[in-house]
Amino acid sequence: MMTQTERRRFLIAYLLREEPRYRGMTIPSDEAEQRKLLRSLMNVRPPRPIGEEFLTVQDEYLREEISRKGVTDMTDLTPVEPGIYLWQGDITTLRCGAIVNAANSGLTGCYLPCHGCIDNAIHTWAGVQLRLKCAEIMAKQGHEEPTGRAKLTPAYNLPCAYVLHTVGPIVAGEVTARDREALASCYRSCLELARQNGIRSVAFCCISTGEFHFPNGEAAKIAVETARRYRGETEVLFNVFKDVDREIYRELLG
Repeated sequence: MMTQTERRRFLIAYLLREEPRYRGMTIPSDEAEQRKLLRSLMNVRPPRPIGEEFLTVQDEYLREEISRKGVTDMTDLTPVEPGIYLWQGDITTLRCGAIVNAANSGLTGCYLPCHGCIDNAIHTWAGVQLRLKCAEIMAKQGHEEPTGRAKLTPAYNLPCAYVLHTVGPIVAGEVTARDREALASCYRSCLELARQNGIRSVAFCCISTGEFHFPNGEAAKIAVETARRYRGETEVLFNVFKDVDREIYRELLG
């Protein structure tokens, strides 16, 4: 049985061999640099088929890494009001029905090596299968994903069962009524897709507030109002990463 170090070196070597331009690169001896290189190679890899041996080792590696980070089960949390939860933490370590990914219109993830966005994190820890699945969906669709809609995929190596991918509005300047409606549509679309697929719990990230520049406070207000109105029997968890968002949601949720 391979150790995590052996798995990591195997995965790096495999991805380096895949690309002729990388074949002269050596694997760094430093563990932190190895982790950075592996994530970078996964981030930039286009959605193309890959061998079963790679997938087997990758899945073992990612699941062990996530386990080491520590998994939080939504059923162990206490709601702040009936059916609604607030949790600060790493969404890629959350066990629930589905987590929501703030995706871009291409839907196949963030290609910037080790970028700090949630799209990058979700695709990294799910594994390369997620990009392949999203590319398959987009090929069938034949056009970019519209703002305010949602798509459902398996979660692969993440602790949750599914990922809901939604494209939030990009704000340039003042927030418009169209921006507000598009953001509300993201939440409605995710909840409706969850209902259609029998998913009983959904964890929302702070859609559009990062790279897409929607003001945090106004975005949170739309999120809470929409979830209260449309969640039905689906339990909703608002996942925050920053302290500022935690305080905003605490105030909105009493």
